[in-house]
Amino acid sequence: MKQLIAALTLTFAFAGNALALDKEPFTEARFAALQAAGEVVLIDVFADWCSTCKKQQEVLQQYRAANPDKNFYILEVNFDDDKQLVRQLRAPRQSTLLLYSGENQFWYSVAETRPEVIGAELDKAIKASL
Repeated sequence: MKQLIAALTLTFAFAGNALALDKEPFTEARFAALQAAGEVVLIDVFADWCSTCKKQQEVLQQYRAANPDKNFYILEVNFDDDKQLVRQLRAPRQSTLLLYSGENQFWYSVAETRPEVIGAELDKAIKASL
């Protein structure tokens, strides 16, 4: 019985990780490389304590799960720790999303949590990059 519980726990742990949202820390070099390659990049300015940011993460995770064939990158910026970068991006607050398709800024949003809006903007940017 203990082995069964351990196996189920391990299975759920891996399943949870499989659904985790792939994000990476923002760096100028990574952002420039992705832009030069014509990739779709979503910059996520977040704060760990922000409930709106948590909702945005859920929406992005749901979008990624529903659209595994749609390629885009998420670069995250910590609102509390990366103040210089927050100013450079002109993010007025946490929960700011900036969407780029290649070199062009495609969309900018503050506190947007509606799945249909975020999904539609990602769809348009991905389609524009093809």
